[in-house]
Amino acid sequence: MMNRTTSTAAIYPRSPRQERPCRIEIFLTPPTADLRSRPKTKKAIDHRRGICQGRGLGVWGAGEGRTMAIQIRSVQSKAERKRFVMVPWRIYRDDPKWVPPLIQDRMETLDPAKNPFFEHGEAQLFIAERDGEPVGRITAHTNRLHNEYHKDKAGFFGFFESIDDESVARALLEAAEDWLKKKGCDQALGPESFSTNEEVGVVVEDRAGPPMILCAYNPPYYPRLLEACGYQKAKDLYGWHYTIGDVPEAPRQVADAVAQHPGLKLRPVDMKNVLRDVRIVRDIFNAAWSRNWGYVPWTEKEVEHSAEMLKLILIPEWTTIAEVDGQPAGMMISFPNINEVIKDLNGRLFPTGLLKLLWRVKMGRYRFQSGRLALLGVKPEFRGSTLGGLSVLLYVCAHRATLKYGLKVGELGWTLEDNQKINAGIQFMGGSIGKVYRIYGKSL
Repeated sequence: MMNRTTSTAAIYPRSPRQERPCRIEIFLTPPTADLRSRPKTKKAIDHRRGICQGRGLGVWGAGEGRTMAIQIRSVQSKAERKRFVMVPWRIYRDDPKWVPPLIQDRMETLDPAKNPFFEHGEAQLFIAERDGEPVGRITAHTNRLHNEYHKDKAGFFGFFESIDDESVARALLEAAEDWLKKKGCDQALGPESFSTNEEVGVVVEDRAGPPMILCAYNPPYYPRLLEACGYQKAKDLYGWHYTIGDVPEAPRQVADAVAQHPGLKLRPVDMKNVLRDVRIVRDIFNAAWSRNWGYVPWTEKEVEHSAEMLKLILIPEWTTIAEVDGQPAGMMISFPNINEVIKDLNGRLFPTGLLKLLWRVKMGRYRFQSGRLALLGVKPEFRGSTLGGLSVLLYVCAHRATLKYGLKVGELGWTLEDNQKINAGIQFMGGSIGKVYRIYGKSL
């Protein structure tokens, strides 16, 4: 037996035939439901479309003389989770810039048994279907660490994808909002997949080309859909573009002066002790970012999870840990843009994708053209001292390492729009805003 909740949404017409508000019904499918199977009889087809015995009124296009049902399915089984993961292949199938994510990685991200996020978070996945075909998806999730740290009742949505249809986006967002309300949340923020330590935001400005590793990418109509559903800007995040050439003279002079500090030691991440060094990065991150909007502490389990991932993609020379008198003071972590080498895998590591990836990355058979400076931070006690220019030195280290490698362009960030000191420093070092990622919010 299906559980069902109902809400009514006014859908602004795209044509004279769509003039009336639509009725949306949300179906919560039992764990035994297999959404991959294809119904074979007319009765089964009608049931799948949600028009059998009046149980699936769905969404009608008024005056069209036929049912255009939108069904929102809650994901319960592994098979349904796989269907959720595959939705972007429908949304982006005609987009040449889109890079298919690795299916196995996405499955593990959404698996409570494998993703350490679920030690302090809870999530529900939803899929939107029309005539049995997926047309969108969303997660609703809570993050206990965020709520405890910021002393709020915020809930979140993420992994948002939708065809260019307001009724689909509205149905998905209402399903997420209803779930968050039941969890006691008073606002919805997103997209965050699953936190600000992961992929966040919707791209609202893009002057910098192809999507970057661990950064959001979406069709240009997403902001319009979210705003039509009552969402407003909560915060903009900047992705900084820089062309990698000679280090600009002013930051070079600052970096060279700081490098003369007698107690300062710079070293790369030690690939034989990755877990130890990622713990150091975590400690610096938690100290340097703790006052930032949206900050969520990085847990020990997340450190262990990240260390395993970094073993696959990290180029040690692109990283720097700064120690002062033997104590960690700052760090810089850059990644090659793995999107360049996974695009032709179509998300699949097997049977040959994994071998291709290892050959290209670990064996050095591919020369990356772009990269991302993802983390650069200095502990508060080392700011404003004789090491006040340490962040400039770390940036110059990244610049020199990637220039030596032969990299052409990079993205730095993201940074908060109102972090004026950091943003001014990046401009000083030659960066310009290449992308704007927007996190939206709505009161519940």
